[in-house]
Amino acid sequence: MENNQQNLKKGLLPRHVQFIALAGMIGTGIFKGSSDTLAIAGPSVVIAYLIGGLLLFIIMAALGEMALAFPNLNVQHLVNKAFGFQVSYIVGWLYWINWTLVTVVELLAAGSFLQFWFPAIPLWLLSFLCAVVIVGINLTQVKNYGELEFWFAGIKIIALIAFIVLGFSLLLGIIPSSIRDPLANYTAHGGFFPHGMGGTFSAFLVVMFSYGGAELIGVALTETKDAERVLPKIIKGAVWRVIIFYILPILIICGLMPWDKVSGADSPFVQVFSTTGLPGAAHIMNFVLLTAVLSAANSGIYATSRTLFSMAQSGVAPRGLAKLSAKGIPLTGIMLTSICILAAVYLAYLTPSEVIGYLMTIPGFTVMLLWISICAAQLKLRPLYKSQPAFNVKWFPYTTIFAIVSLSIIFIGFVFNPNNLIGTSVSLATIGFLIILSFIVRRKSVNEILV
Repeated sequence: MENNQQNLKKGLLPRHVQFIALAGMIGTGIFKGSSDTLAIAGPSVVIAYLIGGLLLFIIMAALGEMALAFPNLNVQHLVNKAFGFQVSYIVGWLYWINWTLVTVVELLAAGSFLQFWFPAIPLWLLSFLCAVVIVGINLTQVKNYGELEFWFAGIKIIALIAFIVLGFSLLLGIIPSSIRDPLANYTAHGGFFPHGMGGTFSAFLVVMFSYGGAELIGVALTETKDAERVLPKIIKGAVWRVIIFYILPILIICGLMPWDKVSGADSPFVQVFSTTGLPGAAHIMNFVLLTAVLSAANSGIYATSRTLFSMAQSGVAPRGLAKLSAKGIPLTGIMLTSICILAAVYLAYLTPSEVIGYLMTIPGFTVMLLWISICAAQLKLRPLYKSQPAFNVKWFPYTTIFAIVSLSIIFIGFVFNPNNLIGTSVSLATIGFLIILSFIVRRKSVNEILV
């Protein structure tokens, strides 16, 4: 396995990896999904983002610790090492399905943002054109992908900073606007907890979906130069930046406009700029949002193709997916994912009004299962470390157990929420199907060895 792994060229620099992870986390979840979380919990959704950020840090720390203890192993390899073939099979394919769906959601969001300028063109066609662009980017060398992703992510980070500065300037009255007494929006319209603590808890699923992408650092490790040296810094930096880029914009949105006036049709960011009356600001922000979701989709293609490659190395996916092109990229994996994405875009053509809402629930479901697997793998593998890495989870095992229990509670709450019936049914059916397949594939592998 180690020799095959070296075929993936270590062309990603630390700045590439840091921005790849940020790109995966700062996409539809904040720019479009924030309208969903505000509708569910109102201003109190910031509490869900804070608690989600704490869980995110524990998960990232556990992943970083294992990556330092077992160099050149990515997320899928670590789960395989901890729990063996069948669990690795289920988690690996579930992660691939997860990121395929996330990529589709990002592409559909990109299409909806383009409709801001081209309302006559159907969503499916705009999304298809976006898919062609990002697949083409991923067919280049990994170094070029990392560089493009660096600039893609940079645009939306600069935009978020600008939004935060402009938003607080409007809230504090530094910049004049038509908004009167914006601070009252935090307590009016039902108060800070308009739907009670139950509403705040219900928002956790979309919050977890929003933070999904943090584990991309673990996927990219095998293509990162000096990963052992730069990983701790990348993890610490990524987590606090993402928390800031979620909490502050949500507070600004809730201050500048009533939370119950945020619609799901447009991004809350575009709505805020439109209500302020600033000339051209909505168009500029819409362009930034388009860049942001294309960036996240770009990361999704990367994640799915590398996951298929590492699964093929471990024997839990067809060996043909381990083949690399002359440029050192897993071409077969990229093409397989691309076919699935095109099929999902066709689904958008059939049901354009419902598809984004349905797809948004499924990745949140699978992200929690993956994160639970990462924490459980750390509990299992910690005694096997040859030496304690310089970067590790503090107060182990209590922090890791806290993360597992918290994620499990959120997961159970999602399963028994009648509003999530479609997402739950599809997700549980998918897991059940993968469990059955894992037994079949395992038995086939054993028979081949015996023969």
